[in-house]
Amino acid sequence: MDKIEHIGIAVKDLSYSSDLYTRLLGYKRYKTEEVGSENVITEFFKIGNSKIELLQALSGESAIAKFIEKRGEGIHHIAFAVDNIVDEMARLKEQGFQLLSEQPRKGADNKLVCFVHPKTTSGVLVELCQEIEEINI
Repeated sequence: MDKIEHIGIAVKDLSYSSDLYTRLLGYKRYKTEEVGSENVITEFFKIGNSKIELLQALSGESAIAKFIEKRGEGIHHIAFAVDNIVDEMARLKEQGFQLLSEQPRKGADNKLVCFVHPKTTSGVLVELCQEIEEINI
């Protein structure tokens, strides 16, 4: 794992939380993105080489809505940048970690992602992120 890529924060009201983090950090978000596969809308703020990701559920069935219902708003996950997500997934499985998917999938902010179950990481949901490289043809 290369670095902390971002910290994901589950929020009920993205507009309110975006304003709050804009005031807290002193600058505006750099990106808003809907992730249909996760049923969320996200906003990203840069902080040095890391990011904060705010996540709002688009329906009551999303993982974010269920998280907020159970635990309230707050830190949802910590994401680590990796060079090769497939190799990192294999390494973690070999080490006994439980992955939430067998294959990486497209996530927000031009990333391939995979989550590691929190029951195998002392209660913390861990996300692996690999930048999707665009191929110019």
